[in-house]
Amino acid sequence: MMENVSSVRSFVLSGINETMNYRISIFSLTLLYYCVILFFNISLIAVIITDENLHEPMYILLCSFCINGLYGTTGFYPKFLLDLLSSSQEISYEGCLLQAFVMYSFACCDLSILAVMAYDRYVAICQPLHYHSFMSKRRLCQLVCFSWLTPFCIFSISIILTSTLKLCSSKIQKIFCVNWIIVKLACPDTDTSSNSVFAYLTIFIYVFHGFFIIWTYMHLVRKCAKSKDDRVKFMQTCVPHLISLITFLVVIVFDLMYMRFGSADLPQSLQNFISIEFLLIPPLMNPLIYGFKLTKIRNRILCLVRGGRK
Repeated sequence: MMENVSSVRSFVLSGINETMNYRISIFSLTLLYYCVILFFNISLIAVIITDENLHEPMYILLCSFCINGLYGTTGFYPKFLLDLLSSSQEISYEGCLLQAFVMYSFACCDLSILAVMAYDRYVAICQPLHYHSFMSKRRLCQLVCFSWLTPFCIFSISIILTSTLKLCSSKIQKIFCVNWIIVKLACPDTDTSSNSVFAYLTIFIYVFHGFFIIWTYMHLVRKCAKSKDDRVKFMQTCVPHLISLITFLVVIVFDLMYMRFGSADLPQSLQNFISIEFLLIPPLMNPLIYGFKLTKIRNRILCLVRGGRK
């Protein structure tokens, strides 16, 4: 195990300072929003687990998608809510590295799951006769493990590299910990080249994920253009995936571009909103889109609602 050479033992999250005058209002709204995220994601997971008719690859992957949403938001909202009630917004060195790990692995796990879901739709529509042999329980298990273990392994190494840096500042201009920001706090004489190389390698891996998704949809669109039945299947099962994908890419790319090249002259509250978009929009939008759009899930939810009324 690499020895931690940093003398910094805690960080100050200064991004929250401007919002402290409205902290009770922000706390109430944030708590309500987090409860709504928990409710919709847990509800969708419970519906899929309890209904044997939904024990199909597409729905199992959706279940994994929602579990990842819970994982990522739990890494942010509880700590943020505590900070709103606290007079000092500090986080321990180890806690900061853990939160950075959760944030990065959550975002990249989302993209990995979206790539696996794209492959599932490609096989289902373009090679329907081979679907059940291709998407066997064993293959599904391997794909789910891939979508989770890949980002976990990548960012474990990234965080270990960060933990070896000597830091000369403990002030983070955000409301949560970000690995790239921690690396920027390294002392001038500290070598961060290995962190940069690994960061570019990570970007390459997930850009490849993106190209794979584009490749699958090129085949899907070409196949669906020839058949009315395939077009109906595409509209029912691929449109929610496309909406989730586009939303995820927009908020993540926007955040990354701002973090690397954005201006520090923007109001802190706007900077905070930009930085947490990926924790605000996808975790709530995804279960709503799939819940309303996928017929089997919608019908199951309606049955539960009607049964509850009786």
